[in-house]
Amino acid sequence: MGYYTLEQVLLSIKTLNKMADKGNWALAITVFAVCTVGFLLVRADIITEAPVGQLFVYELHREVFQSEFEPFHKVYGQVYNDPMVFKCNKERFPDLPRWLRFTQRDAYDNGFLYGTPLPRDQGRNIIEIFVINKRNYDTFKERLVINVGPAVKQTPYQAEFFIELREIEKVLPAAVQTEIKLDIQNLWRTSRLEFVNITSALDRGGRVPLPLPGYFEGVYVKLGSDQPFSQCMLGLETAEHQRECAAGGKISGDCSRCTNPVNCITWCKSTLFDLSKPVPPAPVPTVGSGVLAWGGEFSPPESPPDRDFFPDYIVTVIVPLALVLILCLLLSYIMCCRREGVLKRNAKTHDLQLYHHHTIQGNANELRRMAGGDRRTVDRPRQCLQPLLIAEQAMAES
Repeated sequence: MGYYTLEQVLLSIKTLNKMADKGNWALAITVFAVCTVGFLLVRADIITEAPVGQLFVYELHREVFQSEFEPFHKVYGQVYNDPMVFKCNKERFPDLPRWLRFTQRDAYDNGFLYGTPLPRDQGRNIIEIFVINKRNYDTFKERLVINVGPAVKQTPYQAEFFIELREIEKVLPAAVQTEIKLDIQNLWRTSRLEFVNITSALDRGGRVPLPLPGYFEGVYVKLGSDQPFSQCMLGLETAEHQRECAAGGKISGDCSRCTNPVNCITWCKSTLFDLSKPVPPAPVPTVGSGVLAWGGEFSPPESPPDRDFFPDYIVTVIVPLALVLILCLLLSYIMCCRREGVLKRNAKTHDLQLYHHHTIQGNANELRRMAGGDRRTVDRPRQCLQPLLIAEQAMAES
């Protein structure tokens, strides 16, 4: 049995009031009973907040949705770890909002909704979550309401780092984000950091890694703070650092530290964004009089010179026809003039072989006649002796 939303129950109550006003009490009582059962099955939406400019992550736990399906462990005494697939979309839309993304590596892994809303994305976003049990193909529907509000914290100083040995599903859990934030805090010399965005390297044009151990897609993480960059981080913008990264050798100014080796950042792919400096406004376009300057009388171009199409006609028509004619003549010569002929074939064939060839039908008829009658009354076949007689005469004449 599916769950009713709160809006559906309220709509049913309004319909009940209209029926009661019209005097249709029997139908009203029936609808009231249905509404009462539906009210007991009302499932509240999941409501969460997402401030502008900060990373939003919502993890879809398989354990939570496992209890929504039929409890086999109560009936049969078995506990299933069913594979589940999540399908997410905006309500009444086929896709998610432009700022929101979804990822799930495998049916046995949790799913993640993540993204960073922009100021133009403020408002209420209703996300429909469909859970599909891949073992028995039961389905369940959940609604997630994301209220995108104004920015809570200002992060004018932002930095983006590339983690080479990570994948997007392994970075989105809160515990892993905490590990990465602690490493960046030691580098930034401040604890006032917030995640701004997390992006897979595949979304930046990276190559799909081989499905082998030790190959990862890589992840870009962007953090922001209201505190300025440390002196070590400012070294990323120096010309010496750019030369060392272009040469591909050892980087002298790398001061990053990582407690977990898989969280180590690639220093040459780190970028700083200083949003505290005011952006100069775009130049104002010069407003003219609105009247085009006089350019003189229009002088149309002269007609192109005449062109002789006869060479093109020869190349495209005459030459192919000539080739076709030559091929036809060659084929006719092979088919008609190169035939051996019956007389020449018979002249080259031995007389005994020709005799056997011409007497096949007669021999077959004689065998049928012999098979149909009595062996004692049927004459002895002579067709079998005729070739021997001919051969003996030929040897005698020679």
